[in-house]
Amino acid sequence: MAKRPYILTLLAISFSFAARAQGNYEIQVYGSDTVPAGSTMIELHSNYTAEGSKFTTDGTYPTNDQLHETVEITQGWNSWFETGFYIFTSFGPDGQGYKWVGDHIRPRVRVPDSWKWPVGVSLSTEVGYQRPIFSRDTWTWEIRPIIDKQLGKWYLAVNPALERSFHGPTVPDGVDFAPAVKVSYQFNKRLAGGFEYYGSSGPLFNPYAVNQQQQQIFPAIDVDMGPQWELNFGVGIGMTGSTDHLIIKMILGRRFDFVHKQGLARLNSAPAQAGLN
Repeated sequence: MAKRPYILTLLAISFSFAARAQGNYEIQVYGSDTVPAGSTMIELHSNYTAEGSKFTTDGTYPTNDQLHETVEITQGWNSWFETGFYIFTSFGPDGQGYKWVGDHIRPRVRVPDSWKWPVGVSLSTEVGYQRPIFSRDTWTWEIRPIIDKQLGKWYLAVNPALERSFHGPTVPDGVDFAPAVKVSYQFNKRLAGGFEYYGSSGPLFNPYAVNQQQQQIFPAIDVDMGPQWELNFGVGIGMTGSTDHLIIKMILGRRFDFVHKQGLARLNSAPAQAGLN
């Protein structure tokens, strides 16, 4: 119980910030679990926009026929805290070639299982830079509350994310609302399937008209390839004129134990030895 004040403090600090997410680079509804202490999860997010924007008015690249590859490296530090780092890249048509887009960092805390809450709860906050040729909002911050629950063979996760730009044309808009939801059913030991929803309604207290909002549904599957692996595949269908109409996405992840767990345990016990826990 001694660690509870520190977790609650981090939750409170994270709730005081928000930002715009990096669109079409990491398309994922988060579950509440964090990477176990001492483990490193390396994921490749591959997102191909088969039908997207063919021209823009702000000088950024159109999304049509772009392949976005994102490397996500997440380190688990203890039972309730992890840190993720993203490397965004893009390969586009018409001479765009392969380009670095930007980087984000994402600390996340969760409510430990020992608290025995009826639902899983965690909170991530993500900050980073993207080049102006890909987004006029170059510095952004996102806060993502995460709530999930396993109900028999059914699984539900809700991510009511808030987003904000700190440098770019949408700074005056303030905080945007960008919810994400996942509903899936466990068909057998290896395969689960269902739907993922991703939206962006614009400023929190002054949302855009529906046809200007981002609204997308992904029929998706999750394949269990063992405790060290994860595989998610989906096809996204845009439901408004402002949304890319067709996106194919895949997430392939592998967990490694690069950090010596005994050394990490000694590091985590240091606050207790100093009388801080």
